[in-house]
Amino acid sequence: MAKPAASVPKAFGRARPVISGVRPVVDSGRYPAKGAIGEAVAVEADIFADGPDELQAEVRFRHENESRWQSARLTPVGNDRWRGEFPVLRTGRHRFYVRASIDHFGSWRRELAVRAGSGQSLAAELLVGADLIRRAAARAKGPDRRRLGALADGLAGADGLELAMSPELEELMNRHPDLKPAATSNTYPVEVERARARFSSWYELFPRSASPDPSRPGTLADVEARLPYVTRLGFDVLYLPPIHPIGITARKGPNGVSTARPDDPGCPWSIGGAAGGHTAVHPDLGTLADFDRLAAAAAAQGIEVALDLAFQCSPDHPWVVEHPDWFRRLPDGSIRTAENPPKRYEDVYPLDFETADWRRLWETLHGVVEFWIGHGVRIFRVDNPHTKPMRFWEWLLAIVRDDHPEVIMLAEAFTRPRVMEHLAKVGFSQSYTYFTWRNTACELEEYLTELTRTPMADFFRPNLWPNTPDILHEELQRGGRPAFVARLVLAGTMGASYGIYGPAFELLEHVPRHPGSEEYLDSDKYEVRHWDLDRPDSLAGLVTRVNAIRRQHPALQQDRTLRFHSVDNDRLLVYSKTACSIPGGTGWDDAILVAVNLDPDAVQVGTVRLDLTALQLGPVEKFAVHDLLTESRYHWAGPTNYIRLDPETVPAHIFHLERLEG
Repeated sequence: MAKPAASVPKAFGRARPVISGVRPVVDSGRYPAKGAIGEAVAVEADIFADGPDELQAEVRFRHENESRWQSARLTPVGNDRWRGEFPVLRTGRHRFYVRASIDHFGSWRRELAVRAGSGQSLAAELLVGADLIRRAAARAKGPDRRRLGALADGLAGADGLELAMSPELEELMNRHPDLKPAATSNTYPVEVERARARFSSWYELFPRSASPDPSRPGTLADVEARLPYVTRLGFDVLYLPPIHPIGITARKGPNGVSTARPDDPGCPWSIGGAAGGHTAVHPDLGTLADFDRLAAAAAAQGIEVALDLAFQCSPDHPWVVEHPDWFRRLPDGSIRTAENPPKRYEDVYPLDFETADWRRLWETLHGVVEFWIGHGVRIFRVDNPHTKPMRFWEWLLAIVRDDHPEVIMLAEAFTRPRVMEHLAKVGFSQSYTYFTWRNTACELEEYLTELTRTPMADFFRPNLWPNTPDILHEELQRGGRPAFVARLVLAGTMGASYGIYGPAFELLEHVPRHPGSEEYLDSDKYEVRHWDLDRPDSLAGLVTRVNAIRRQHPALQQDRTLRFHSVDNDRLLVYSKTACSIPGGTGWDDAILVAVNLDPDAVQVGTVRLDLTALQLGPVEKFAVHDLLTESRYHWAGPTNYIRLDPETVPAHIFHLERLEG
């Protein structure tokens, strides 16, 4: 018995192009790629077909709340790869797909030129072209329709070949292409956030260490009084570690010792006490009204207050009594404390997300976020999200974003790469990175290339920190001022988003708790510190300058165009960023070239070989490089140029490239 004829899927039809390798796509569209207001979403795909015909392709896009699709052209960039971009003008979920078809007019035009070049008769081919143009006229309206009709008629005349090859005809035909039959890709999501998710400068400080009076701890009012200082430094996000009541039971003493004195303030991440839990303010810091005033005062100066979101409890947290089943118990009935062997945190109880009461736990934690949103917080730094279930974060971030698309979440997850990546996929806006532990030129180039040039860049936004209250890298411990300068320049120019833990950073704090430790000696994680912000050796002036450069130069406000340039000295690192203000435009409106001496102990010299293609410069084009740190200016030409960096005087260049006439 003969087999019945197989039916042909409708999707096959007469469409000949093949579309594959679409970007930005995350896990085949399971998770959205990331976008931000103020940038275009770059789309790429491999597009090809059988035979020699020309192709035409476009990206179709819309906000999910809109019904009308818009389109933008894709252009070939070589090896069957096509690229284009579409603008995003509002936050929320967008969708896009790629569509491709045979360009019959382009194919005809190319073959016509070949026939003309070999002296063949063009009469029949001009009739074919006239028919293609008349079909385009039928698709057009108004003046375009009339002009296309006239051009179609004109092909029969003596100037037919000239008309066929005219830029006018090409432009008109491009405006009214024949896109059927077309092949289409799957439809993919892009989550678009506000601009600060893409470009932000963070400053971290402990409120209790903000007092100008050494005789007392700081308060939220003292933080408010310090806002002009943070503003002068040029930061737009002020991140506060937990401001909640701190437990007394098993409280840590100075340097994290397990025995605290009666007046030791404890660690802010040991959250909860008699005065309340995650929705309370530590009485020593002030009140909710004080926090509201701080947030309003910061906003008036262009700064957003970011709060720490640490879902854990001290033994004295109200939840321990109200919801005892939210904590994991040992066989003896005691609650297991937090551990990160060999470290032990006897003052912290982790939440048990496997509790039978998990729904109420999730809802309560969501309530914490909503509470602080109600008090004006729109940015959260999330403590150790990798120690909580991924599905919880996927649920929480989705529900918060649905109601508050302006909320930004930074993941503090120094953990395994795949875990960090998945947290970004499920919705975290930004993430801490391994930048702190990448210190050689090779390490930095390899890692930043991974973050900015591979498919990881479609969903993972890095936030680079040279230091945190938990991390004082050996490079800063031993490298002195030159190391601090180098790490500041690297973080502030390689990353569109970066942060410092201050005033420890600008005041060059570099002594570890003990040899081999990455923790600070006398850290204000465990005690009140008083900082002399007026010290003459402070890096505040340099921090201010770097942040001003970041604000003035769009090239530094995104990560997509980061490119590294070869140099014949592995103690030097050279890289660039460029920006074009017109989406889809050619050339650059802003170009920054950075050179950093990674050796804090010695002068380093080298010959740089610039990637002129990345800089969109000609092979012998002359250009000026203006050092934005020292105001020095040099004239360069071609790819090969000399640099010399002295760690004691000029450990880095931040060059603005300027084209020269003639």
